[in-house]
Amino acid sequence: MNKERSAEEQYIKRRKRKAIMQSFVYYLCHIFPVKRNKIVMWTFEGSGGYACSPRYIAEEILKRNKLKETNYQIYWLVQDLNREFPPDIKMIKDSLLMRAYHLSTAKFWIANTRTFYGTIKRKETIYFQTWHGSVSLKPIGKCRGSKFSKIAYLISKYDSDLIDYALSGSRWCTEMWPEGLVYDGKIKQTGSPRCDILFNGVPKMHIKLRKEYGIPYDAKICLYAPTFRGGSQATARSINAGSISLDFCELIKALEIKFGGTWYVFLRLHPQLTTYLENFPFFQDNERLIDVSQRPDMSEIMAATDAIITDYSTVIFEGFLTGQPGFIFASDLEEYILDRGTLMFDLDEIPFPSALKTEDLIKNILSFDEQQYKYNSKKFKEKVGIIEDGYASKRVVDLIIKNT
Repeated sequence: MNKERSAEEQYIKRRKRKAIMQSFVYYLCHIFPVKRNKIVMWTFEGSGGYACSPRYIAEEILKRNKLKETNYQIYWLVQDLNREFPPDIKMIKDSLLMRAYHLSTAKFWIANTRTFYGTIKRKETIYFQTWHGSVSLKPIGKCRGSKFSKIAYLISKYDSDLIDYALSGSRWCTEMWPEGLVYDGKIKQTGSPRCDILFNGVPKMHIKLRKEYGIPYDAKICLYAPTFRGGSQATARSINAGSISLDFCELIKALEIKFGGTWYVFLRLHPQLTTYLENFPFFQDNERLIDVSQRPDMSEIMAATDAIITDYSTVIFEGFLTGQPGFIFASDLEEYILDRGTLMFDLDEIPFPSALKTEDLIKNILSFDEQQYKYNSKKFKEKVGIIEDGYASKRVVDLIIKNT
């Protein structure tokens, strides 16, 4: 135990030294002026693409720019310059020098994850934290209790002290953010911009994704999206083979028996875990199992699907806003709780049928009661105070304009 504590303390010291050295680059960049119409965005520490809430905020800004209502310039920090972005968004290689220069000269930062430890924000800059999760089974931040490591707390607190506005899509998130995000600043209940498409874009996405993946337009799609394991700064994020060892043939058969039609399954790993894909022979020679993990935006996928299966991810609490059935498959529940901490809800508190074994998941699908599900979903939305309505992006851009 003492060895583990000593190793953690040494790791923290190294991170602090690195942060101090990196901060000097930011201070050097303070010789450049802040541009009032400059906005810098990023997703998943630069490893993400044009996705999540920053994407939908950007789309609203570009729409207003086109109408000459605004004149913002959007820059996006990315690790991979080959990612696809609209031509009016300037991609910036996420190196220390480029990051420090562009963040130091931007009036606004908009992100769905933390900044890098050691980042320095100027007093003129306003930082919007959209976060990449919402209502969820998965505990985050101080909600993890003793599972929340010292280095994770240190980095979370450092970033949260920089935030000017944290966005929320529910009363539950507003009440949870102080502990979950280790944040004591302003929280705006604007709704989650990434959820707008779930109200405004379902018919379009149904057609678009089926066309892109060569699926018949009348086919139905089940999204399977297991979350990552670990992720406490000092530990590696991972996913175990058991968590995607479903018998997809049996799953598809059950979906077709219960709901009718021809079904396909979209597999979507967490954006920061797509490099693990090659280690999993999960396709089982099934042409109706399609990997969509490299697709940057989860909201587009959820807007196109007809059912969702996950373990502890927030996606099911957003995807169900379209009315599609949701199912929990938590085959490693005890192990996950030992690693991550106590879940934010008991499984019987949520509207989604839950299973720890594949055969129970199949039974839950076959016995699914649509009317009961609608009733339970309505009561749950009321309980947690979900305010999503498809207009979150507009509210956020109005707030940006107000602070310009």
